[in-house]
Amino acid sequence: MSTARGGAARTLRVPGRHGYAAEFSPYLPGRLACAASQHYGIAGGGTLLIVDQIESGLRLFRSFDWNDGLFDVTWSENNEHVLVTGSGDGSLQLWDTAKAAGPLQVYKEHTQEVYSVDWSQTRGEQLVVSGSWDQTVKLWDPTVGKSLCTFRGHESVIYSTIWSPHIPGCFASASGDQTLRIWDAKATGVRIVIPAHQAEILSCDWCKYNENLLVTGAVDCSLRGWDLRNVRQPVFELLGHTYAIRRVKFSPFHASVLASCSYDFTVRFWNFSKPDPLLETVEHHTEFTCGLDLSLQSPTQVADCSWDETIKIYDPACLTVPA
Repeated sequence: MSTARGGAARTLRVPGRHGYAAEFSPYLPGRLACAASQHYGIAGGGTLLIVDQIESGLRLFRSFDWNDGLFDVTWSENNEHVLVTGSGDGSLQLWDTAKAAGPLQVYKEHTQEVYSVDWSQTRGEQLVVSGSWDQTVKLWDPTVGKSLCTFRGHESVIYSTIWSPHIPGCFASASGDQTLRIWDAKATGVRIVIPAHQAEILSCDWCKYNENLLVTGAVDCSLRGWDLRNVRQPVFELLGHTYAIRRVKFSPFHASVLASCSYDFTVRFWNFSKPDPLLETVEHHTEFTCGLDLSLQSPTQVADCSWDETIKIYDPACLTVPA
C-alpha cells in the first residue's frame, strides 16, 4: 500500500483491490471507508479498507478481508467504530474498526449479490436497508440477527437503496427495471413508482435540503432530478458523461450542488440551478470510477475510488469557490 500526493489529490494505492464504494465517517474527520473487490468483483474476495488522512497523504488504518467481493459500505449512525458492508455472496457484514478480528455479525438472507447498504440517518431509528440482485430490498435492525421485513416489487436487479435524510422510515431504491421507487418501511409497501429512465438506473440520492427532491443516474449517461410532488417529468436533466453513471451524491453543504462518477473514468460536479450546470470535470482515474462521497465535515472535500486500484481524497476547485 503506497501513498502519494498526486497534484491536489491525496492517493492511496491498493494493489489487487478494485474500489466499489467510498464513504466518509460521520464522526471522525478525514476517516474514510472503502469497499473493494479482487478481480473487478467477478471472482475472488473482498476487502474493507479504513483510511485516515495524515499530513503526508493517506494512511491505511485497518483492513478486513471477506471471502467474496464487497460492493458497498455504510457507517453506523450511533457508533463511530461500526460499519456494514454488502457482499457478492448475498450477505451483509457488521464490522468494528476497534477490533482487528473479522465481522461481529453476518446477515445472510439475500440469494444474490448485495449491491447497496445504507444506515438510516433520522433520529430514533437505527436501521439498515439493503438492495440485492435478487430483486428484493431488506430492512435490518443490526442488533437483531434476521431481517425485519422484505420489500418486493422491482422486476430486475436493485443497484441502490438510500434512506431519506428527512422522513423517518422512508427510503428510495433504483433498479435495472428502469424505475426509481419510494418506500415506506412502516407500510412495507411501495409509495411511488417513477419510470425515471429508459435504461438501467445504477444510483440515486436524496437532496439534503429538500425532502421532495431526488436524483437518479443511469446507463443512458444522464442524471435526472425528481420532485415527488409531481413525478410526470424530471425537474432537471444533466448531460455530459459519456458512459454509464455509477454513483451520484448530493452535497451536504449546497442545496443545488451534486457530484457523479462514471464508467467514463470521470467525476463531475454540477449545480442544477445554473443555466450551465457543469461546474467541473475531474479526470484523475484510469479505470471505472465507482465510489464517491462528499465530506460531512469539510465543504470542499471529496473522496472517490476506482477499479484502477486507487482511493483519492481531494478538494475540487469548484467547491473551494462559492457555487
